[in-house]
Amino acid sequence: MYKNKSFKERFIKDMKRNWTLYAIAIPMIVFYLLFAYKPMYGALIAFKEYKPARGFWGSPWVGFAQFERFFTSPFFARLMKNTVLLSFYSLLFGFPAPIILALLLNEVRNTVFKKTVQTISYLPHFISIIVVAGMITDFSMSTGLFNKIIEAFGGVSHPLLQDPSLYRPIYVASDIWQQIGWGSIIYLSALSGVDQQLYEAAEVDGAGRFKKLIHVTLPAITPTIVIMLILRIGSLLSIGYEKTILLYNPSTYETADIISSYVYRVGILEQGWSYSTAIGLFNSVINLVLLFLANTFSKKFTQTSLW
Repeated sequence: MYKNKSFKERFIKDMKRNWTLYAIAIPMIVFYLLFAYKPMYGALIAFKEYKPARGFWGSPWVGFAQFERFFTSPFFARLMKNTVLLSFYSLLFGFPAPIILALLLNEVRNTVFKKTVQTISYLPHFISIIVVAGMITDFSMSTGLFNKIIEAFGGVSHPLLQDPSLYRPIYVASDIWQQIGWGSIIYLSALSGVDQQLYEAAEVDGAGRFKKLIHVTLPAITPTIVIMLILRIGSLLSIGYEKTILLYNPSTYETADIISSYVYRVGILEQGWSYSTAIGLFNSVINLVLLFLANTFSKKFTQTSLW
């Protein structure tokens, strides 16, 4: 009888039954409507030559001229290469790091030691990006900590952030250091939900710690890993500009300049609102395509997906 009811009737019945859950969801829905969906109409200026004096609707339409300008720009190839490589290295080394930390902490039996390591690994996440960038800059100077270590092993000190070939390793390593502890929380939560009877059964079959990790732990948290990977791929090209503009300089533009930092320069500093909006819209579309592709492949090969 319930199945024959219309969607509207089922929805109203569900609202009456779970009205508290719907009430809790209202602030989140209002937030996204006001700050995520309502401003989307502003993306239209990517197809205009926006002039503040003429207003949003008074500015002339230029079609895809802003996109063509970006695609034919001498910076296009460099920006795409740097953004893709930095995103790929962050995914390759940064994504597994919190998983490995969570797996290692899961094997620790000393509660005090485990809590201490967790606390220490979480702390960098709460450090301001400005402070982190300042620390990296100081440590990378000719007289900084990193060069002292290099000299201790027989190397020659030099300003590391002035070397284009070292920018990406420094960026990725510092990002892992800052996010590894915080990122491990969700995997530790997933590990806490693994059925202990599975471990007991594996132990009866003669499995040691490593085999239990391979045959019990990893399969149990694979859906969580896959979902997080899909989300990560969906934001692959969305590297924040804050850390980049705090660390890069003209001598490292060759490897450090990315799409978001370029958008900051042309949009804020040069006041190219339409041009920067077009670049940002292009970046968002690429991320959306990557998200759909990642979700499709995951659904096909792992039976796990976002929708």
